Amino acid sequence: MTPRSFLLTPELAEYVRASSDPVDPVMADLIRETAEMAARGEVPGTMQIAPEQGVLMRLLTTAVGARTAIEIGTFTGFSALCIAQGLPEDGSLLCLDRSEEWTAVARRHWERAGVAGRIELRIGDALPSLRALPAEEAFDLAFVDADKTGYAAYVAELHPRVRRGGVVLLDNTLRSGRVLDPQDESDRALAELNAALAADPRWETALLPLADGLTLLRKR
Repeated sequence: MTPRSFLLTPELAEYVRASSDPVDPVMADLIRETAEMAARGEVPGTMQIAPEQGVLMRLLTTAVGARTAIEIGTFTGFSALCIAQGLPEDGSLLCLDRSEEWTAVARRHWERAGVAGRIELRIGDALPSLRALPAEEAFDLAFVDADKTGYAAYVAELHPRVRRGGVVLLDNTLRSGRVLDPQDESDRALAELNAALAADPRWETALLPLADGLTLLRKR
């Protein structure tokens, strides 16, 4: 099953996709393979971003003129593929993830799409890997789609590492609407982070009702 926004009916989701740039054949194959893995119980069925979100992320990467990007939480690689396609040929994307198994799927599709040379994958816990990077403005764009309780720490560590005017994207910031009535620690963490970011003068913030909620941060 293709991921879609919890706010959309299946019919509206199809209309949104039909009214946007389509995913290419490699992207479509990756979406299908991930869905098949989820059907077999090999991966969680809710971790794949929606196709229309990937198209937007590719567009944003190009629109902000990003040359260097970082992703925290890669899964089977669809979001990284979208970002990498939005980068120039000499651009670079650093991916941080814990799973060798899931990112092996990603590597195959990056190779097929011809963007593997733009992507560096580091396996291990993301927060120590992020903290090990120089605290200097190295990235034009960042995407976070990892453990939700870690988002506040990721944003704090990304701030000195993203250039002024750079963009940070945070996935799942609506939690299927549960930010209004948090049910668990992850819900509470994102509800608190959403409130904190809206009041943080260091960031220009917009929470979009796309997919499961996508927050755009622009470093002032």
